[in-house]
Amino acid sequence: MKDTIDSYVTADGRTIGGVMMEMKNITLRFGGVVAIKDISFDIREGEIRAIIGPNGAGKSSMLNVISGFYHPQEGEVWFRGERRPTMKPHNVARQGIARTFQNIALFNGMSVLDNVMTGRLTQMKTGIIAQSLWYGRAQKEEFQNREIVEKIIDFLEIQHIRKTPVGRLPYGLKKRVELARALAAEPKLLLLDEPMAGMNVEEKEDMSRFILDANDEFGTTIALIEHDMGVVMDLSDRVVVMDYGKKIGDGTPEEVRNNQAVIDAYLGVAHD
Repeated sequence: MKDTIDSYVTADGRTIGGVMMEMKNITLRFGGVVAIKDISFDIREGEIRAIIGPNGAGKSSMLNVISGFYHPQEGEVWFRGERRPTMKPHNVARQGIARTFQNIALFNGMSVLDNVMTGRLTQMKTGIIAQSLWYGRAQKEEFQNREIVEKIIDFLEIQHIRKTPVGRLPYGLKKRVELARALAAEPKLLLLDEPMAGMNVEEKEDMSRFILDANDEFGTTIALIEHDMGVVMDLSDRVVVMDYGKKIGDGTPEEVRNNQAVIDAYLGVAHD
């Protein structure tokens, strides 16, 4: 029923709005290999939308389609009510879509602060010459960007490492820095590719809290890929399930948990 209305309020009081992004009959091939086959689903304003499935199901390929890294041979991508033409990733980013990666993609020799500052590149208006001279409007713009970045650093509780080179950080903190860089872009839609991968229980609890807080405090719409089903069921408003490039389930966590096709393909055999 929720898909037929413009907005609704969740049990915890959050408002989920109308459709922000819609994937219509997406098919993606690599030569003779079909990575995604005729999949449709939407992402609503303000929700946390999970994409799950076994390894090789096509989840990361779908995230790459959303972020502009891959271009489907068939189907359409709609964003905020308009059909999106074929676009390069940096143009998709300028539309307000940011992401993190399954394999951490940070600048190890740069400090945490400088890494997070790179997330502001899509928001910069002054040219490279003005920035190199660091005068007038360019200087003012950097001060404004620095203020936003410092707030995000405070939000994610990484003040104590702000000047530390990223290469010296443990894995869990690197993941948090990557989240900070993505949030620095002030995205309308944030894509998280396995944000909990490789983390211990405490790190997962911290990351889960930050994801929920980003959604609640910033109003950031989030789509995530995650293998930890406890995390998925706790965080998500809706879940789409993929298997061998096809969609086999779509609905609330409870609906997906009780979907026999999902149980057979991914969640395991149900026990009474």
